[in-house]
Amino acid sequence: LFSSCCVSGIQMLSVQPDTKPKGCAGCNRKIKDRYLLKALDKYWHEDCLKCACCDCRLGEVGSTLYTKANLILCRRDYLRLFGVTGNCAACSKLIPAFEMVMRAKDNVYHLDCFACQLCNQR
Repeated sequence: LFSSCCVSGIQMLSVQPDTKPKGCAGCNRKIKDRYLLKALDKYWHEDCLKCACCDCRLGEVGSTLYTKANLILCRRDYLRLFGVTGNCAACSKLIPAFEMVMRAKDNVYHLDCFACQLCNQR
């Protein structure tokens, strides 16, 4: 599911008053806030580490971020852009990872494709 992508952890760190301010990887300014984020081996203002698609603050939506195609993304947008869950057992078409599905034993179906085999009713 996450091939050729990087899943990275996000750490929130407390800034110690006696340490030299670190530079933010997002805006290149010094981080003088009470807290900073560490992700991708860099330091960030809480406001600067955002999803490239929806602009959500990644430190607030979870402890992981996703990178692919030079984008930093939240989980939802990564799955929307790059994820797939597999093929529908009824129509054989790909099912996007963000789409709701029905499961029966080892099979996965689009909601619209999940129907009774006898009467064809959903």
